Amino acid sequence: MDILFVCLGNICRSPLAEGIAKYYAKKLSLKLKIDSAGISKWHSGESPCEGSINIARRHHIDISGLKSRQVSVYGDSHFDLFIGMDRGNVADLIELGFDKKRVRKLGEFGLSNADIPDPYGYKDEDGFESIYKMIDIGVRNLFEKIKQSGIIK
Repeated sequence: MDILFVCLGNICRSPLAEGIAKYYAKKLSLKLKIDSAGISKWHSGESPCEGSINIARRHHIDISGLKSRQVSVYGDSHFDLFIGMDRGNVADLIELGFDKKRVRKLGEFGLSNADIPDPYGYKDEDGFESIYKMIDIGVRNLFEKIKQSGIIK
């Protein structure tokens, strides 16, 4: 199964989700292809923001080598699941032409359908920590749901 995490710029939330998902996939020996991308191209080629890198590192996850890229219906249509961080990302993915049945919001998975707020511009570690915790819960619940469906073992 291939999963693409998507946020607006691919420098805060979706790289965190990619790093967290890769961490759990390895820990649980799940055979998944995991990537992230952004709706916009504003930050294409940039590393994740300092706050995301630091909070991931605090949790023993290294996302410093990731580079932002823009999502493309032509280059990314092979993914089985597109996970948006908020309702705007989900709407944008559908508007771009991605299959509505394969587009979900991370908040659907154990977060009462909440949007994952964009921490871009946060200056304090607490803001990034709360985003990290939300993404961590969502990713773990997403993986549990996928495992229960029998798609992956």
